[in-house]
Order: sequence, then C-alpha cells, then structure tokens
Amino acid sequence: MEKQTYIPQLNTLLSSYQLHYQNLRSLHWNIKGNAFFELHLKYEELYTRTQVIIDDIAERILSIGETPLSRLSDYTKHSKISENEIIHDGAKGVAYILQAQKTLLDIEEEILTLSGEANDEGTNALMSDLIGEKEKTNWMFRAWLA
Repeated sequence: MEKQTYIPQLNTLLSSYQLHYQNLRSLHWNIKGNAFFELHLKYEELYTRTQVIIDDIAERILSIGETPLSRLSDYTKHSKISENEIIHDGAKGVAYILQAQKTLLDIEEEILTLSGEANDEGTNALMSDLIGEKEKTNWMFRAWLA
C-alpha cells in the first residue's frame, strides 16, 4: 500500500482536530459553575495540546509529499466533528470531550491500520502516540464524571 492512499483519512483527522480545537476554545471561554477553575485550566491545556497535534498531522502529510487541507471551508466539509453549541456546564463539556475523542480515536485507529500495512513507521508512530494519550485522558475524564 502506498502512503498517499490514506491522505484522505489524514486530512479528515486534521479537519476533525481543527473543529475540536475550536470547540475546546469555546468550552474554555464559556465554562461556568463550581468546576470553573479546574476545567478552565484543563480546557486550555487541551486546546494548547491540540494545536501541536494539528501541526504534527499537517507536517506528516507534507512529509509524505502531499498537501494538507488548510481552509476553514475544507475543515467543516471533511470533519467528523461538528461545531458545538455554547456549553457552560462542566459535565456537558467533559461529555463532549469524551465523544469527540472517541471520534478522533476511530479515525486514528483506521489510519494506524493503513499505515501499518504500508510500513509507514512515521505515521504509525504518530497514531500510536495519539491513541495512547487519548486512552489515558479518556480514563481521567470518565473518572471525573463518575
């Protein structure tokens, strides 16, 4: 399998992270209630990390020799994550994150399989790292919701 065959999936992942990033910014700006201080900081941590991930995915696409999507209209068209309504409630915000991360995990696992078949260690390593990171944060968010 050629690396270029899963560029559409990488661009879907990039697009989905872009919408997720903006949703995280909205959560950060709009959180209210008794969990304000802890979630305000956590949301900032998440969107800051998401910026790095977005850059890593785009640069991975470039390193394969392709062009990453870079227009907002393309992101909204290709994203598996939609824009959120304004969320003020901490539990609803964390529930959104768990759902969004499941969506991202599904795409990452698909890419991991494809990159493994193509012996693409660079993409494979990136997906493995993202999957492991998400599995850990999902455990933490589920514990917070309990």
